[in-house]
Amino acid sequence: MKRIILLLVSHSLIFVVGFGLGVYLLPILTAPDSPDAAALESSAQSALFTGELTRDLRGSDLLHWGEGTISVTPQAIVHEGSLAPGPDYKLYLLKDFIDHEDGFEAAREAGMQIGDIKTFDGFIVEVPEGVDVAEFNTVLVWCESFGEFITAVQYR
Repeated sequence: MKRIILLLVSHSLIFVVGFGLGVYLLPILTAPDSPDAAALESSAQSALFTGELTRDLRGSDLLHWGEGTISVTPQAIVHEGSLAPGPDYKLYLLKDFIDHEDGFEAAREAGMQIGDIKTFDGFIVEVPEGVDVAEFNTVLVWCESFGEFITAVQYR
């Protein structure tokens, strides 16, 4: 009986660890190629605003972080840097700076979801037609699947 319990516990533990690694690694394995440095620089040249992402935000931790430069143009949000890999990242523009998930749900309604983030070493996300980036002051990356804050920057 002890052996059966030990086998159940050990196999359950291996299953949980394997599932967790799968959730973490699948977005990395299936991510498209990141834009090259020239494409990022070219897209960022017409930036109206810029800001620096840092890992020291209240909502950032070992698995949820971003670093680098965010450039905001009328046509695109450009990130030159790195994001912690993960599933189902969404890019939002907000009117108030948020640095943790506890404030995001209330601010989400006044903000605007701009698009999906599929790459983790830089990205270019097009701004939908009719959106004025000057009406907002913050770019926020959110993991929709797990309701997790990834990173944010106040750009003006």
